[in-house]
Amino acid sequence: MRIDKFLNSVNITKRRAVSEDMCRNGVVEINAKVVKAAKDVKVGDKITINYLQKTVSYSVLQIPTTKTIPKSKQSEYVNEL
Repeated sequence: MRIDKFLNSVNITKRRAVSEDMCRNGVVEINAKVVKAAKDVKVGDKITINYLQKTVSYSVLQIPTTKTIPKSKQSEYVNEL
């Protein structure tokens, strides 16, 4: 699954357009490398998002099979580090 779709599916970002914009501006990293929106996410990857005020890291536990998941199920897909 693409990183922009993944961030939207697991409710890290509200819209896919926001995820794409974050990737375009070099804010999103996978395994310490800045990535484009089309980069595929795999189980075990470490996603880092560098916001203006803070940096948040997540580890990927599984890839969603549906377009969106409920916010209550987010912990099954990502673990905040």
